[in-house]
Amino acid sequence: MKVFQIACLICFLVFMNCDSTKENSEMKTEINKKSFANQYITILGIAQDAGYPQINCEKTCCKAYYDGDEAKKLVSCLGLVDLKSEQKWLFDATPDIVEQTQILKDKHLDNGKVIDGVFLTHAHIGHYTGLMNFGREALGGKDIPVYVMSRMKNYLKTNGPWSQLVALNNIELKALENDSILALNAALKITPLLVPHRDEYSETVGYRIEGKDKSALFIPDIDKWNKWERNIIEEVKKVDYAFLDASFFRDGELNRDMSKIPHPFTTETTTLFENESIETKNKIYFIHFNHTNPTIQNHSPLRDSIQNLGFRFAKEGDNFEL
Repeated sequence: MKVFQIACLICFLVFMNCDSTKENSEMKTEINKKSFANQYITILGIAQDAGYPQINCEKTCCKAYYDGDEAKKLVSCLGLVDLKSEQKWLFDATPDIVEQTQILKDKHLDNGKVIDGVFLTHAHIGHYTGLMNFGREALGGKDIPVYVMSRMKNYLKTNGPWSQLVALNNIELKALENDSILALNAALKITPLLVPHRDEYSETVGYRIEGKDKSALFIPDIDKWNKWERNIIEEVKKVDYAFLDASFFRDGELNRDMSKIPHPFTTETTTLFENESIETKNKIYFIHFNHTNPTIQNHSPLRDSIQNLGFRFAKEGDNFEL
């Protein structure tokens, strides 16, 4: 009889603990929902395509990581979350997609889906190769929407291993058109904007992301601002946040011809906006840092000097309400 009573007590405690865990989980979800607006952008990565630290780098920049002075930085990526409609999207499918989708699930929204869709900017390794995780060797996804421009669509359909994702219906390619608004739902709109870049395999786009109250511009890759048919200053003024290419800080940063891999240097962007208001400068959040860009490091004096001018830096985990 005594054994039976002890067994009953154990069962009761286990039940209560499970119920408590469920309540804590529900409470955590409720807290998360109250912490953010219904729709928001979250920063899931800030590094250039090859991440930080970068392969076989023994320079001071990556040594700071191995010495324990700097944290690993995930590859440049935005998450878009709608708590009201219970949907979430990625902007770019990076090599760090496994960790980035898990962050979305654990810290933002677990709606039973790995993702509700992915918007690709272009066909360079840091921006689309994460799609491999949707295939038969990994997730074995079913019709995951992947939003693409025409050249990108053709590239994925006609080149392996990406064509297998299409053939097996792991992904469903959704066509986008330049400067044409796509309504994701009643609260969110997405507009792709063609930008000049090294377009070996596909065109390159940035995105304007619009919510009910606020909007954002995401351009992680572009050759130079003066090559774009649009005026970047005016485009920044139209939005509330502008996540802009900061691959390199200045010319001479690499031991190779940097004209072959053009990007607007951070110094060029700050000079371009130097006569603009502090309100305009505050909208700019630098993102997509190469490992050699000193401002990728949190304790860089150069980073502090740029922030003192009014510019900002995207940080993993930051959220921006829409």
